[in-house]
Amino acid sequence: MSSQCHNCKSETELVIDFGVMPISNRYKLGKEDEEFTFNLSVGFCDDCKLAQLSNTVPPEEMFNENYAFYSSTSKVMAEHFKNQAGLIFELCKAVEDPFVVELGSNDGIMLQHISKRGVRHLGVEPSQNVAEMSRGKGVNAISEFFCSELVTKIIDDYGKADVICGSNVVCHIQDINSVFEGVSNLLTEDGVFFFEDPYLFDIVNKTSFDQIYDEHLFYFSCLSVQAIANKFDLELVDVELLPVHGGEARYFIKRKGNNIVSDKVHSQVKKEISIGLNKIEGFKNFSDNIIRVSEDLFKTVNQLKQEGHKIVGYGATSKSSTLLNFAGLNSSHIDYIVDNTPSKIGKFTPQTNIPIISYENLADHDTEYALLLAWNHAEEIMSKEVEYKKQGGKFITFFPSVEIK
Repeated sequence: MSSQCHNCKSETELVIDFGVMPISNRYKLGKEDEEFTFNLSVGFCDDCKLAQLSNTVPPEEMFNENYAFYSSTSKVMAEHFKNQAGLIFELCKAVEDPFVVELGSNDGIMLQHISKRGVRHLGVEPSQNVAEMSRGKGVNAISEFFCSELVTKIIDDYGKADVICGSNVVCHIQDINSVFEGVSNLLTEDGVFFFEDPYLFDIVNKTSFDQIYDEHLFYFSCLSVQAIANKFDLELVDVELLPVHGGEARYFIKRKGNNIVSDKVHSQVKKEISIGLNKIEGFKNFSDNIIRVSEDLFKTVNQLKQEGHKIVGYGATSKSSTLLNFAGLNSSHIDYIVDNTPSKIGKFTPQTNIPIISYENLADHDTEYALLLAWNHAEEIMSKEVEYKKQGGKFITFFPSVEIK
């Protein structure tokens, strides 16, 4: 099975096929609600080294007025984006009257800090409901999909951008060439474009395949970012590895010129090649490990259920849709999932039909086992659930292997 690369149009080679999957972030009011489904599979392009979804979902099916992800629900992410705003202030310190553009500005978690400092800015957020929330925080945001056509309007209205950034958004945009073309046109001569997304190196190393779902079209590496940037007279000049979301990379890109490419870029490229991220053969162990983890997780949870234990999920995350569906876990295995996102509470998970209830301290629930679906926030969660652990509560984790702890 192969498909055409979204970047360079070469034929991709199959990494793994997960089968039929639903929209990950579309929670249902009733178990029998009709669902949009598609075939979720990952391909690898040997020419530009880009790992990507073979089949894509129309963006309006994922990002609309019912979008259910809000960045501000996590204290860790709130601090992360406050620090990111500090980085932007540093990048702009020598610029008179700088202009900052954020792609996928969500509920304004980062741009609110830019706004408070009086810096000219624009958030480009396609989901109307979260864009409206950001405007309530004083953020200048428009509800549009970022593309080269929109860039012309932005330049006419505001001028070119000194900093363009995006967090967990560039990997969502199918027309990746339009994004980089737009960035190239919008960026000032000395401007900086940086974006952060789940890092392919970490996904493969940890077998964290729940990062693979409908919204995440691309799984970037330094190798692939170099190849894409090069097409638009841009250059990857630095990379920063981040602990958030289970392992991300922040890529810094500038116009080609007299740039000094950091040692970190060269180092990461070597590491990526060392585990085979430059060839399809390097993904064989990854696909084998995905199947192993899925089978082990089902056996563990199913055995506990047969023994009469109650099991709850912790965090109705988008990423858990792939994990639960591929492992074959549903409402007959997981009693319910606790979450603190208002728009998810009282609904059911896509295809697996697990009820989502309002979060309370886990110690207040009559359960010995919690499946840690929001594993990327493990440190924050463990600090909140000390009492649950004292009472003998156990967490089930699954990357890189299934454990009960």
